[in-house]
Amino acid sequence: MIEQDLYKHEAFMKAAMEEAEKAAAIGEVPIGAVIVRDGEIVGRGYNLRETQKDPTLHAEMIAIREASERLGGWRLIGCTLYVTLEPCPMCAGAIVQSRVEQVVYGARDPKAGCAGTLMNLLEEPRFNHQVPVVEGVLAEECGQMLKDFFRALRHKRQPKEN
Repeated sequence: MIEQDLYKHEAFMKAAMEEAEKAAAIGEVPIGAVIVRDGEIVGRGYNLRETQKDPTLHAEMIAIREASERLGGWRLIGCTLYVTLEPCPMCAGAIVQSRVEQVVYGARDPKAGCAGTLMNLLEEPRFNHQVPVVEGVLAEECGQMLKDFFRALRHKRQPKEN
């Protein structure tokens, strides 16, 4: 990756991290996503599964819906999706179906990652569309957000001593 691309990827990953912070602020798992076309953010999203009680409200799904609405169509040609955590199978499927042109993610997901960790649905040659993946952009920072969130959650659930 050339330095200019890394700088651009980091800037947009920081925007995705800002979305993740919004999720954390309301008690959601801190995952955020932005979709970029021609250097402009056209879709944003953060996890809302718990607050909305909807398993489809992952950051990527919300960002895809917003970008599609804003751009006036379901094909997100020319768009790059930035997400703080590697996409799950549902999100990877939506990314392929929406024709996103590239995915850039921060931290790997050892439990559900489908952009290279458990499998790679995004670059699966049997699909009619493949999505190149750039992994590990601000991975440490993205991973730390998740670690901090779950550490605080475990601490909150521990019984208090008298």
